[in-house]
Amino acid sequence: MTRKQRADNVFSALRKVITEPETELNYQNNWQLLVSVLLSAQCTDARVNMVTPSLFERYPDSKTMAESSQSEIFKWIRSISYPNAKAGHLHKAAIILENEFGSEVPGTVDELVKLPGVGRKTAQVVASVAFGVPALAVDTHVFRVANRISLVGPSATTPDKVEKQLKKLLPPEEWGDAHHLMILHGRYHCMARNPGCDTCVASEFCDYAERLKKLPSDQEGLIPSKGKYYCATRKHYFMEPDTISDRSGVEQVSCPSCGSMNVFISKTGRTTRRIKDFRV
Repeated sequence: MTRKQRADNVFSALRKVITEPETELNYQNNWQLLVSVLLSAQCTDARVNMVTPSLFERYPDSKTMAESSQSEIFKWIRSISYPNAKAGHLHKAAIILENEFGSEVPGTVDELVKLPGVGRKTAQVVASVAFGVPALAVDTHVFRVANRISLVGPSATTPDKVEKQLKKLLPPEEWGDAHHLMILHGRYHCMARNPGCDTCVASEFCDYAERLKKLPSDQEGLIPSKGKYYCATRKHYFMEPDTISDRSGVEQVSCPSCGSMNVFISKTGRTTRRIKDFRV
Protein backbone atom coordinates (compact mmCIF):
# COMPACT_ATOMS: atom_id res chain seq x y z
CA MET A 1 0.00 0.00 0.00
CA THR A 2 1.42 3.38 -0.98
CA ARG A 3 1.30 6.26 1.45
CA LYS A 4 -1.24 8.01 -0.79
CA GLN A 5 -3.49 4.93 -0.78
CA ARG A 6 -3.15 4.66 2.99
CA ALA A 7 -4.14 8.32 3.40
CA ASP A 8 -7.18 7.94 1.14
CA ASN A 9 -8.33 4.86 3.06
CA VAL A 10 -7.72 6.38 6.50
CA PHE A 11 -9.51 9.66 5.86
CA SER A 12 -12.39 7.87 4.15
CA ALA A 13 -12.78 5.68 7.25
CA LEU A 14 -12.54 8.62 9.66
CA ARG A 15 -15.16 10.62 7.75
CA LYS A 16 -17.67 7.83 8.38
CA VAL A 17 -17.49 8.36 12.15
CA ILE A 18 -16.46 12.03 12.33
CA THR A 19 -19.22 13.63 10.31
CA GLU A 20 -18.42 17.21 11.33
CA PRO A 21 -14.65 17.70 11.28
CA GLU A 22 -14.39 21.15 12.82
CA THR A 23 -12.90 22.94 15.80
CA GLU A 24 -14.45 22.33 19.21
CA LEU A 25 -13.70 25.89 20.31
CA ASN A 26 -16.80 28.04 20.77
CA TYR A 27 -16.71 31.32 18.87
CA GLN A 28 -19.06 33.65 17.00
CA ASN A 29 -16.70 35.80 14.93
CA ASN A 30 -13.11 36.01 13.76
CA TRP A 31 -12.01 38.01 16.80
CA GLN A 32 -13.34 35.38 19.16
CA LEU A 33 -11.75 32.60 17.08
CA LEU A 34 -8.35 34.29 17.20
CA VAL A 35 -8.53 34.75 20.96
CA SER A 36 -9.74 31.19 21.54
CA VAL A 37 -7.05 29.59 19.40
CA LEU A 38 -4.36 31.69 21.08
CA LEU A 39 -5.63 30.63 24.51
CA SER A 40 -5.78 26.95 23.49
CA ALA A 41 -2.01 26.61 23.19
CA GLN A 42 -1.01 23.87 25.68
CA CYS A 43 -4.54 23.99 27.09
CA THR A 44 -7.66 21.96 26.37
CA ASP A 45 -10.48 23.32 24.24
CA ALA A 46 -12.87 22.41 27.05
CA ARG A 47 -11.04 24.67 29.50
CA VAL A 48 -10.89 27.51 26.97
CA ASN A 49 -14.64 27.21 26.36
CA MET A 50 -15.24 27.58 30.09
CA VAL A 51 -13.34 30.87 30.19
CA THR A 52 -14.28 32.63 26.97
CA PRO A 53 -17.99 33.43 27.55
CA SER A 54 -17.21 35.90 30.34
CA LEU A 55 -14.04 37.05 28.58
CA PHE A 56 -15.92 37.91 25.39
CA GLU A 57 -18.65 39.64 27.34
CA ARG A 58 -15.98 41.88 28.86
CA TYR A 59 -13.97 42.21 25.63
CA PRO A 60 -16.35 41.90 22.67
CA ASP A 61 -13.78 43.27 20.22
CA SER A 62 -10.14 44.21 19.86
CA LYS A 63 -10.86 47.86 20.75
CA THR A 64 -12.07 47.07 24.26
CA MET A 65 -9.13 44.74 24.86
CA ALA A 66 -6.62 47.22 23.48
CA GLU A 67 -7.94 49.81 25.95
CA SER A 68 -7.48 47.37 28.84
CA SER A 69 -4.22 46.10 30.36
CA GLN A 70 -2.32 42.86 30.72
CA SER A 71 -3.05 42.69 34.44
CA GLU A 72 -6.77 43.23 33.89
CA ILE A 73 -7.00 40.64 31.09
CA PHE A 74 -5.13 38.19 33.32
CA LYS A 75 -8.01 38.21 35.81
CA TRP A 76 -10.36 36.79 33.17
CA ILE A 77 -8.08 33.98 32.00
CA ARG A 78 -6.28 33.01 35.20
CA SER A 79 -7.45 29.37 34.94
CA ILE A 80 -5.88 28.99 31.49
CA SER A 81 -2.34 27.65 31.13
CA TYR A 82 0.31 30.41 31.10
CA PRO A 83 -2.26 33.15 31.82
CA ASN A 84 0.21 35.97 32.36
CA ALA A 85 2.04 35.45 29.08
CA LYS A 86 -1.20 34.95 27.16
CA ALA A 87 -2.74 38.07 28.71
CA GLY A 88 0.26 40.04 27.47
CA HIS A 89 -0.01 38.54 23.99
CA LEU A 90 -3.73 39.29 23.80
CA HIS A 91 -3.28 42.90 24.87
CA LYS A 92 -0.46 43.57 22.42
CA ALA A 93 -2.26 41.73 19.61
CA ALA A 94 -5.40 43.80 20.19
CA ILE A 95 -3.39 47.02 19.97
CA ILE A 96 -1.82 45.90 16.68
CA LEU A 97 -5.24 44.96 15.28
CA GLU A 98 -6.49 48.44 16.12
CA ASN A 99 -3.47 50.32 14.83
CA GLU A 100 -2.49 48.28 11.78
CA PHE A 101 -5.48 46.22 10.65
CA GLY A 102 -8.47 48.49 11.19
CA SER A 103 -9.88 46.36 14.01
CA GLU A 104 -10.12 43.36 11.68
CA VAL A 105 -8.42 39.99 12.05
CA PRO A 106 -6.07 39.59 9.05
CA GLY A 107 -6.77 36.72 6.70
CA THR A 108 -3.34 35.43 5.75
CA VAL A 109 -0.82 33.34 7.64
CA ASP A 110 1.95 35.86 6.96
CA GLU A 111 -0.08 38.67 8.50
CA LEU A 112 -1.36 36.63 11.43
CA VAL A 113 2.11 35.54 12.58
CA LYS A 114 2.98 39.21 13.10
CA LEU A 115 0.63 39.21 16.10
CA PRO A 116 2.23 38.46 19.50
CA GLY A 117 1.60 34.90 20.64
CA VAL A 118 0.52 33.77 17.18
CA GLY A 119 2.86 31.16 15.76
CA ARG A 120 2.55 29.30 12.49
CA LYS A 121 0.20 26.67 13.92
CA THR A 122 -2.22 29.23 15.40
CA ALA A 123 -2.08 31.33 12.25
CA GLN A 124 -2.89 28.36 10.03
CA VAL A 125 -5.87 27.36 12.17
CA VAL A 126 -7.32 30.88 12.11
CA ALA A 127 -6.67 31.38 8.40
CA SER A 128 -8.22 28.02 7.54
CA VAL A 129 -11.28 28.16 9.80
CA ALA A 130 -12.11 31.85 9.45
CA PHE A 131 -11.12 32.52 5.85
CA GLY A 132 -11.02 29.15 4.12
CA VAL A 133 -7.30 29.45 3.39
CA PRO A 134 -5.83 26.02 2.52
CA ALA A 135 -3.76 25.16 5.59
CA LEU A 136 -2.84 22.08 7.59
CA ALA A 137 -1.66 22.95 11.07
CA VAL A 138 0.22 20.23 12.95
CA ASP A 139 -0.35 20.01 16.69
CA THR A 140 0.55 17.13 19.02
CA HIS A 141 -2.51 15.11 17.95
CA VAL A 142 -1.83 15.50 14.22
CA PHE A 143 1.86 14.72 14.74
CA ARG A 144 1.08 11.57 16.71
CA VAL A 145 -1.69 10.25 14.44
CA ALA A 146 0.20 10.92 11.21
CA ASN A 147 3.30 9.13 12.49
CA ARG A 148 1.49 6.21 14.11
CA ILE A 149 -0.54 5.41 11.05
CA SER A 150 2.52 6.00 8.83
CA LEU A 151 0.90 8.70 6.76
CA VAL A 152 4.36 10.25 6.88
CA GLY A 153 7.80 8.70 6.65
CA PRO A 154 10.52 8.18 9.26
CA SER A 155 12.10 11.52 8.37
CA ALA A 156 8.99 13.41 9.58
CA THR A 157 10.48 14.15 12.99
CA THR A 158 9.18 17.71 13.38
CA PRO A 159 5.77 19.37 12.91
CA ASP A 160 7.05 21.24 9.84
CA LYS A 161 8.21 18.01 8.20
CA VAL A 162 4.91 16.29 9.02
CA GLU A 163 3.02 19.21 7.50
CA LYS A 164 5.03 19.13 4.27
CA GLN A 165 4.61 15.39 3.82
CA LEU A 166 0.88 15.42 4.57
CA LYS A 167 0.29 18.23 2.09
CA LYS A 168 1.84 16.11 -0.66
CA LEU A 169 -0.77 13.40 -0.05
CA LEU A 170 -3.88 15.58 -0.19
CA PRO A 171 -5.28 18.30 -2.44
CA PRO A 172 -5.32 21.76 -0.79
CA GLU A 173 -9.10 21.77 -0.46
CA GLU A 174 -8.85 18.76 1.89
CA TRP A 175 -6.13 20.09 4.19
CA GLY A 176 -8.49 21.76 6.64
CA ASP A 177 -10.72 18.71 7.06
CA ALA A 178 -7.69 16.45 7.41
CA HIS A 179 -6.38 18.66 10.22
CA HIS A 180 -9.63 18.41 12.18
CA LEU A 181 -10.12 14.70 11.46
CA MET A 182 -6.70 13.87 12.89
CA ILE A 183 -7.17 16.15 15.90
CA LEU A 184 -10.52 14.62 16.82
CA HIS A 185 -9.28 11.09 16.17
CA GLY A 186 -6.23 11.73 18.31
CA ARG A 187 -8.20 13.41 21.07
CA TYR A 188 -10.88 10.73 21.49
CA HIS A 189 -9.54 7.49 20.01
CA CYS A 190 -5.85 7.46 19.13
CA MET A 191 -4.87 8.92 22.50
CA ALA A 192 -1.27 9.37 23.60
CA ARG A 193 -1.72 6.58 26.16
CA ASN A 194 -3.84 3.48 25.60
CA PRO A 195 -5.11 4.16 22.05
CA GLY A 196 -8.29 2.31 21.14
CA CYS A 197 -6.85 0.21 18.34
CA ASP A 198 -9.34 -2.63 18.89
CA THR A 199 -12.29 -0.42 17.96
CA CYS A 200 -10.59 1.93 15.51
CA VAL A 201 -12.24 2.30 12.10
CA ALA A 202 -8.84 2.92 10.51
CA SER A 203 -6.92 0.10 12.20
CA GLU A 204 -6.75 -2.08 9.07
CA PHE A 205 -4.77 0.69 7.36
CA CYS A 206 -2.66 1.63 10.39
CA ASP A 207 0.99 0.64 10.67
CA TYR A 208 0.96 1.08 14.46
CA ALA A 209 -2.01 -1.29 14.87
CA GLU A 210 -0.30 -3.83 12.63
CA ARG A 211 2.88 -3.72 14.72
CA LEU A 212 0.83 -4.21 17.89
CA LYS A 213 -0.53 -7.45 16.47
CA LYS A 214 3.01 -8.72 15.96
CA LEU A 215 4.00 -8.33 19.61
CA PRO A 216 4.67 -11.63 21.42
CA SER A 217 1.59 -13.32 22.88
CA ASP A 218 1.14 -13.48 26.64
CA GLN A 219 3.08 -16.19 28.45
CA GLU A 220 0.97 -18.48 30.62
CA GLY A 221 1.97 -20.23 33.83
CA LEU A 222 4.72 -17.84 34.92
CA ILE A 223 5.63 -17.87 38.62
CA PRO A 224 6.01 -14.35 40.07
CA SER A 225 7.66 -15.62 43.24
CA LYS A 226 10.68 -16.68 41.17
CA GLY A 227 11.29 -13.19 39.84
CA LYS A 228 9.58 -10.06 38.56
CA TYR A 229 10.60 -10.76 34.95
CA TYR A 230 10.96 -13.84 32.78
CA CYS A 231 13.39 -14.16 29.87
CA ALA A 232 11.83 -16.44 27.26
CA THR A 233 15.15 -16.76 25.46
CA ARG A 234 17.15 -18.13 28.39
CA LYS A 235 14.01 -19.39 30.17
CA HIS A 236 14.87 -17.94 33.55
CA TYR A 237 13.53 -15.36 36.00
CA PHE A 238 15.20 -12.21 37.27
CA MET A 239 14.33 -9.17 39.40
CA GLU A 240 16.20 -6.21 37.91
CA PRO A 241 16.26 -5.74 34.13
CA ASP A 242 18.68 -3.91 31.91
CA THR A 243 17.49 -1.53 29.21
CA ILE A 244 18.50 -1.28 25.59
CA SER A 245 17.41 0.87 22.64
CA ASP A 246 15.95 -0.98 19.69
CA ARG A 247 16.40 -0.05 16.02
CA SER A 248 13.61 2.54 16.19
CA GLY A 249 15.16 4.22 19.21
CA VAL A 250 12.63 2.92 21.75
CA GLU A 251 14.08 1.94 25.12
CA GLN A 252 13.26 -1.71 25.81
CA VAL A 253 13.57 -3.94 28.87
CA SER A 254 16.26 -6.56 28.34
CA CYS A 255 17.60 -9.61 30.14
CA PRO A 256 20.68 -8.79 32.24
CA SER A 257 22.18 -12.19 31.43
CA CYS A 258 21.83 -12.43 27.67
CA GLY A 259 20.59 -9.01 26.53
CA SER A 260 17.45 -10.48 24.96
CA MET A 261 14.39 -8.24 24.65
CA ASN A 262 12.13 -11.32 24.71
CA VAL A 263 11.12 -10.48 28.28
CA PHE A 264 7.75 -10.87 30.03
CA ILE A 265 6.26 -9.58 33.28
CA SER A 266 5.87 -12.60 35.54
CA LYS A 267 2.71 -11.35 37.26
CA THR A 268 0.71 -10.70 34.10
CA GLY A 269 2.51 -12.76 31.47
CA ARG A 270 2.59 -9.73 29.17
CA THR A 271 5.53 -8.77 27.03
CA THR A 272 7.62 -5.78 28.04
CA ARG A 273 8.18 -4.88 24.39
CA ARG A 274 7.11 -1.38 23.46
CA ILE A 275 6.31 0.18 20.11
CA LYS A 276 7.23 3.74 19.28
CA ASP A 277 4.02 5.67 19.94
CA PHE A 278 5.12 9.20 18.95
CA ARG A 279 3.92 10.85 22.14
CA VAL A 280 5.08 14.46 22.33
